[in-house]
Amino acid sequence: MPRAPTASRRSLLRRPVRPVDLARVSGVGDLLKQFQSTSIQARNLGRCLEVWENALTDPKRPTILLGLSGPLIAAGLRQVLRDLIEWGVVDVVVSTGAVLYQDIYQTLGGRHWMGTPAADDLRLRELYLDRIYDTYVDEVQFEKTDREIGRITEKFEKRPASSREYLAFLGRHFDHPDSLLAAAARRGVPVFSPALIDSSIGIGLTLHYQAHRGKPRFLLDAVRDNFELVQILNASPRTGVVYIGGGTPKNWINDGIVMANYAFGREGEGHYYALQLTTDSPHWGGLSGSTLDEAQSWGKISRTATRAMAHVDASIGLPLLAGALWDRRATWSPRRRLRFDWTEDTVRLSVGNPPRRPG
Repeated sequence: MPRAPTASRRSLLRRPVRPVDLARVSGVGDLLKQFQSTSIQARNLGRCLEVWENALTDPKRPTILLGLSGPLIAAGLRQVLRDLIEWGVVDVVVSTGAVLYQDIYQTLGGRHWMGTPAADDLRLRELYLDRIYDTYVDEVQFEKTDREIGRITEKFEKRPASSREYLAFLGRHFDHPDSLLAAAARRGVPVFSPALIDSSIGIGLTLHYQAHRGKPRFLLDAVRDNFELVQILNASPRTGVVYIGGGTPKNWINDGIVMANYAFGREGEGHYYALQLTTDSPHWGGLSGSTLDEAQSWGKISRTATRAMAHVDASIGLPLLAGALWDRRATWSPRRRLRFDWTEDTVRLSVGNPPRRPG
């Protein structure tokens, strides 16, 4: 066997994989720290924790944007998402409409029920039950929720508005202690949904449209969403992104930094911190599974970004990651909240006083 260069071998064999020692784990924070010295997706998830903590402790106070897609609330993650807002570990939320709709659905008394993927779906249809893999939802309650959204929209001003304005309005009207929309409204955290009508909230808005054809009414201005997002990115010395799933939220946030850089004169490169949990694969060419490295070719992720990507189901990965942040809150808390002062479509950002230390 040819002898390999000794120096090259040593440079690659510097860090041994360390077995997880459960006897030395005092919480999920310790577990994910140990993951950082393991392999495969455990190491990647541990790296995601490291990236998020780096963003939280950066003295330049990056703006952290959270992108949400997938059946997160059906999976039981509603309170986890609310907690991320309450703890102040994210500053802006960008979500599919479906996640936000299911938040409202639960606020109005709807539930997600344990079912089975082996169910007789034609029988479920007869019973007006909808299936999300192994979970059932109530179609009757869905219709009530759609109609209530249409009804409550009557109270919104009859003018064009961004999804951020409209979702803050819904968060104030559909108040609930476990609601992520309500938490965001209370904390002044902007929530955007660039594909809001591609959800059951869109059904409620269609009912509102039907009742007001040819009359003054609320108008959803999607391009204003772009303008508002770019202002936030322009005003941020650094940005970090946390993608749970992929889809439109990931694409929109990434495009936002490109708009800010070349169309609005923002100085600097792409997002400085980036992490993602996804079950999609990069070799299909879709954005949900595309790597954060690939995004560097577009200027969406900084060439010097700290980044990590774990291929893991969010129903498993997000509670572990959020739980680890909570366990290790002494490393990043208290973190001063961003204040967003809106005048119509214009925003000014300022950093508020540190919140009361959680826990």
